[in-house]
Amino acid sequence: MSFLRGSTNYVWCTTSVLGKGATGAVYQGVNKHNGEPVAVKTFNQLSHMRPLDVQMREFEVLEKVKHENIVKLLAIEEEHESRGKVIVMELCTGGSLFTILDDPENTYGLQEDEFLLVLEHLTAGMKHLRDNNLVHRDLKPGNIMKFLSDDGLPIYKLTDFGAARELHEDQEFMSLYGTEEYLHPHMYERAVLRKPVAKTFGATVDLWSIGVTLYHVATGNLPFRPYGGRRNKETMHYITTEKASGVLSGVQTSEKGSITWSRELPKNCQLSDGCKKLITPILAGLLELESQRIWSFEKFFAEVTKTLDRKLLHIFHTNRVQNIRVYLHPDETYERLQCLIQDQTEISPVNQILLYKSTYLLTEVGLDLPGRSYKSTEMHKPILLFSKENNNVTLVVDNEIPNFPKFPDMSLPKLTSVDSDAGLAKTACSVGHVCKKRVEKLSQNSQLINKCVHVFTKIVSEKLKSVLSKSDHLQSVFKCTKYLVEISVRGHKSVNNMIGIKNISTDLKDELDKLSDELNNSLSLAIQQLHQRYVKERTLTREWQSATRSFKCPNKNRAPAKIKTLVERLRDSWQHLLRDRATRSLTYNDEQFHVLEIIKITETSRRARTLLDTDVQPVVTQLADCMADWYKMAQTVYLQAQILDKDFDTFEHRLLGFIERANDTDASFHDGLVNVAKVKFTSSGAKHAGRISAQDIQALRASLRGLRDIDDLVSDIKGNNEMLKHLTEPSKLCD
Repeated sequence: MSFLRGSTNYVWCTTSVLGKGATGAVYQGVNKHNGEPVAVKTFNQLSHMRPLDVQMREFEVLEKVKHENIVKLLAIEEEHESRGKVIVMELCTGGSLFTILDDPENTYGLQEDEFLLVLEHLTAGMKHLRDNNLVHRDLKPGNIMKFLSDDGLPIYKLTDFGAARELHEDQEFMSLYGTEEYLHPHMYERAVLRKPVAKTFGATVDLWSIGVTLYHVATGNLPFRPYGGRRNKETMHYITTEKASGVLSGVQTSEKGSITWSRELPKNCQLSDGCKKLITPILAGLLELESQRIWSFEKFFAEVTKTLDRKLLHIFHTNRVQNIRVYLHPDETYERLQCLIQDQTEISPVNQILLYKSTYLLTEVGLDLPGRSYKSTEMHKPILLFSKENNNVTLVVDNEIPNFPKFPDMSLPKLTSVDSDAGLAKTACSVGHVCKKRVEKLSQNSQLINKCVHVFTKIVSEKLKSVLSKSDHLQSVFKCTKYLVEISVRGHKSVNNMIGIKNISTDLKDELDKLSDELNNSLSLAIQQLHQRYVKERTLTREWQSATRSFKCPNKNRAPAKIKTLVERLRDSWQHLLRDRATRSLTYNDEQFHVLEIIKITETSRRARTLLDTDVQPVVTQLADCMADWYKMAQTVYLQAQILDKDFDTFEHRLLGFIERANDTDASFHDGLVNVAKVKFTSSGAKHAGRISAQDIQALRASLRGLRDIDDLVSDIKGNNEMLKHLTEPSKLCD
């Protein structure tokens, strides 16, 4: 019997099955002329029993749609042997989304980046269908294929349009298609429960299927799960029709047991809290049953577009040794980012210290830069978040790692079960992948802890240097001020002695002495001591090196590489047991190898758990404890520098006020001298009735010479005051 089949331009083998359905099968084939691999869909007898117009729909739909996220039609040809039509499509080598979700690595759903890619591509494909007034009617992970482009990028594509048909927005249909778990509840009632319900259905039935599919992709499980699965059809219908608005899932864990409802995605799914906040409302909107709450396609497309347009920012929360993801709207700015961070960390904006590339994030982006213009971040190059008010550092443990399964005692006779063993091996792989992700995350976080220490040390050092520079500059300004005030006071004293005034005000001198004491014996001394200890002596760096010298970072111990090797071994053993399950009946030798694989799984599982529990997590926990001690000191120095910086600003303001008063005092003194001279001259002239004696002339000359000297002194002081004003302009002082 030949397994080879062919058409005019293509050939395929019936042993290379890519998928099977109720009406046909898909095989891997090849183009006869250029060797290009393709997928060939053939149809069985059941398919041919359908009305001709129904048979032709899939061909018509495929010829109508052309989009990157819909499997490309290459040809429609006749099979040589059966003369039946076959559909030739591009081959999606990544397999179906159902197969991907069935992999132990994705037991708890896809990774966040991959999930968002599925969301983007599924939405784009569905929008193209609606733009062409088409409904799919059988949306599920099995009908979404992963295509790998020439550059290796994954593209998810809709396929299997056997149930698709043209349907305008205001049209309805009565025929039943689809897969039980993904069916709209009203269709489920007729198609599965066989109830004679006279209902028609619109295009929005696809939205329910999209909601179930996305939940499955996000969590690795279906949202509505009665005990016993498909066997418990009445409970399935009850869960989907009786759930409250906004409920995402309903699960029954025991026969005739109560339903556990949830409005949130499970904690063990691989989406971050930031992503869950965006995806949960979308899922809730898709899984609505009440007509007044049902979403439209336009709303669905708009909400997904808004979600995907957001800027992803990776942030490392130092105080909790935790990676968080924040999705910033393209029009939102720094203040909104701080609010989104507060939502996930409870750190108020005023207490957030956000650092990026060894400087303040605000320095990089400014207050008004929109999110779309923010530079991209990466998990290993995130924004670093510190708290001003909280100097505790605690390693936050994620969800508990599930236990590895235990196999039956192989020493007991007749306990080998190929079905059970394959299932347990798959579970072991799932747990192994969870361990792997935890080891990789902890290893990366240990590196980020060291990066936080390095960056924060640099920030503290730069701040201390800046404050010291401000101190030095104020010292220079103060010296000039002191010198000029002393000149002014001496001048005032000389003039007053000359004109016979003995009581001289010393207010300026007293205030100057107080300023001198505050600057030299308090502020400058404090910053000099901090600068000496933490900049010149590098105390923060030395303290960290001393505290962590004995620690071996998981990356230096190659923990990520080790766990990867262990998980690969688990997968190899799982594949071996899968082959045994397919064989069903094992020979004696095969059974011995089967037992050896189980022993291998058990030992590999133990080593994986030991690596996590003994070699990685305790080290990172101790590192976090060291970080807590270190940050208490570093934060104290940082806050001291901030306080001193404000104190110097306050001192500068007071010094400028003092200079202003000194200048006003000197100007008033000068004006008083001029008035005294005028009065003296006038009174002398009146006394002699227009006649000035030689003695008066001599005295006047002496007075004028004195005034001329005073004018010169005052002129010098005014010039110096102008210089002081120039020196003390805010733009001239250090930040």
